[in-house]
Amino acid sequence: MPSVRIPTPLRKLTNELEVVQAAGANIGEVINSLDQAFPGLRERIVDDAGNVRRFVNIFVNDEDIRFLEEKATVVKEQDEISIVPAIAGG
Repeated sequence: MPSVRIPTPLRKLTNELEVVQAAGANIGEVINSLDQAFPGLRERIVDDAGNVRRFVNIFVNDEDIRFLEEKATVVKEQDEISIVPAIAGG
């Protein structure tokens, strides 16, 4: 299963785990798998329409899924997925 790096603000939902495992063939399935294991996580990552929220970035092996295939981005067993909240500032 791919490993998913959880950002500090969301770790209260994962029992403070920094890295968790989640099943799925693509990012959408991984997000659903995460929500089954850690209820409430999905609603913080995606909006009501199921799209990744603007202020959340998801990377697969350091590549932003916005430049790949969004939620349809394929993931493999050995991939590392990172959920990164966008930081505002200037």
